Amino acid sequence: MAHRAVEAASDKQAMDIMLLDVRGVCSFADYFVISSGESKRQIKTIYDEIGHVLKREGILPLHHEGTIDSGWLLLDFGDVIVHIFAAFEWAYYQLDRLWDQAIQLVRIQ
Repeated sequence: MAHRAVEAASDKQAMDIMLLDVRGVCSFADYFVISSGESKRQIKTIYDEIGHVLKREGILPLHHEGTIDSGWLLLDFGDVIVHIFAAFEWAYYQLDRLWDQAIQLVRIQ
């Protein structure tokens, strides 16, 4: 599921795509998919594509948070949490540094 989310983000030209294995350092998820977009429109497109790809496989989010205007969207699939940021929010929150003890499985810049 996490790899499918990475592929969907990549298909929509997301930037700074990361897949982190957080099983050893996080109690509420196994994987984080983190990416960013250059515009509100691209962020929404990435969000929609990940949702559509996983829905076709029968996987629906348990929860979603954030808004386009906030520069951050989150899709919670239980074991996989997908974060989609605007560039400023990506740099501000630095989730890759916050979770630096996680195992980085994929990084596409």
